[in-house]
Amino acid sequence: MFSPAKFAASAVFCLSAFLAVPAQAEVPCRTGGSFESWLEGFKREAAAEGISRSAIERGLAGVAYDPAIVKRDHGQAVFQQSFLQFSDRMISSDRLARGPRLVAQHGDLFRRIEAKYGVPGAVLVAFWGLETDFGSDLGKYRAPSAVATLAYDCRRAEMFRTELKGLLRVVERGDLAPEEMVGDWAGELGHLMFSPHDYARYGTDFDGDGKANVIRSIPDAMASGAAFLQALGWHRGEPWIESVQVPAEMDWSNASPEVHATRAEWARAGVRRGDGGALAAGGPEAWLWLPMGRNGPAFLAYPNFDVYLGWNKAMVYATTAAVYAARINGAPPINRGRGQVTMLSTEDVRKLQTLLRRHGYSNEEVDGRVGQATRTAVRKAQVALGLPADAFPDQALIAALSR
Repeated sequence: MFSPAKFAASAVFCLSAFLAVPAQAEVPCRTGGSFESWLEGFKREAAAEGISRSAIERGLAGVAYDPAIVKRDHGQAVFQQSFLQFSDRMISSDRLARGPRLVAQHGDLFRRIEAKYGVPGAVLVAFWGLETDFGSDLGKYRAPSAVATLAYDCRRAEMFRTELKGLLRVVERGDLAPEEMVGDWAGELGHLMFSPHDYARYGTDFDGDGKANVIRSIPDAMASGAAFLQALGWHRGEPWIESVQVPAEMDWSNASPEVHATRAEWARAGVRRGDGGALAAGGPEAWLWLPMGRNGPAFLAYPNFDVYLGWNKAMVYATTAAVYAARINGAPPINRGRGQVTMLSTEDVRKLQTLLRRHGYSNEEVDGRVGQATRTAVRKAQVALGLPADAFPDQALIAALSR
């Protein structure tokens, strides 16, 4: 589930395991005053918002400032793997085998969850595998201290004050005792790595014991995930992603989240199923997503794909989770595109971003990260320069902008 602290919230899907570049320098940032005095002020703030004094004292008993947590938060590096590099690693043969088995093993549970929330078991099991390797690694950090530390530190203080209040509301509700709250370093908890704030809002008692325990209860964890996805706008009975082939030439500017079309319209543009067959008739409109440009894998992204981005805003993670769920659901392997695609280094991305700013295509900061803002600027430059406008940053664009 999307964590405000990290590229992806997960004990197993730990950012440091997939970095291709050194960590950035720490941000010299810390709240003035002692942690203890800040904590007393936070307790007053939480009480003023209606959280019981008992929950506040129990939830924050023994919390301590942890500089190691701050170091991890400030020391995050730029994620620079391609979609195929990342998805090949995360959608392992073991996970491909275990996913369908778990859907079958918990068949009755997932049928009941889908009946209530509209979310298929394959979708939930895919997140389960990516977030905690099906519950085999639920984390090792005490959430109260971790979240309080990040709420005290000034880098993301407002965000984590909200998370800390969510944690206290979980304590107040009785779903977990503070000593049970052990998870990832930014406070995420349970089989699906819920942030405390989302846990407080969407934690669901599905096993009928009166508590929404996302750590000890698989039914509660899966139903809580489904409730969250439903709230994000999941469309019952609709697809989420489909691997496709694209022609060697087309109007690449149509491969954009702003351009939605029916399958029939995409077929007329030359798009086919990943295996080369004709696209099925009907279904919701979709946009054409080219995570590695016109020569890499291609997907039709349906409205439910937006829900994946609500879970985790990182496109590489969201696409991987969606593809993994589709494979669990019976989809064949994806079409990998037409050949080798070279990713820019972090320094090359910074150079490109500098050039985009200099030529007026972007006003975003130069950070070495290829997010949606950079892709939008890349597309504008490609259109203006007469290059294939697939929004994929490459050396051809750097060369054209450098002339």
